[in-house]
Amino acid sequence: MSRHAKGTFDVKMSPQTEADGVGDPSVGRLALVKQYHGDLEGSGKGQMLAVGTPIDGSAGYVAMERISATLHGRSGSFALQHTGTMNRGTPRLSITVVPDSGTDALGGISGSFDITMANGVHSYDFEYSLPDLP
Repeated sequence: MSRHAKGTFDVKMSPQTEADGVGDPSVGRLALVKQYHGDLEGSGKGQMLAVGTPIDGSAGYVAMERISATLHGRSGSFALQHTGTMNRGTPRLSITVVPDSGTDALGGISGSFDITMANGVHSYDFEYSLPDLP
């Protein structure tokens, strides 16, 4: 049976440079630092790669994020894999828990993460399962 966690988060994205000069300069690289509030209390850190296009409203990104937090009273960490596209203004986003990435009391976690933004506030709805939860 799955459960839901809801709340808000703050995010800071910092551009990074390609230190060894091997990467493609048209691919943006960003460091992510997040602070989660609500049913999920903790922090996230990750890396994002993004590409824009000459067409307004079209772009894509991928990201990997490690979250260290307390989720409904259970502490540990897990990783999220993000895949997002914007096709001429129409968004498509998939964020899933990386299998077997959970640690401590979040070991065995699985699920999907939805993000919305309204009035400048980022919110999440996390549908998840843990092995020993009903």
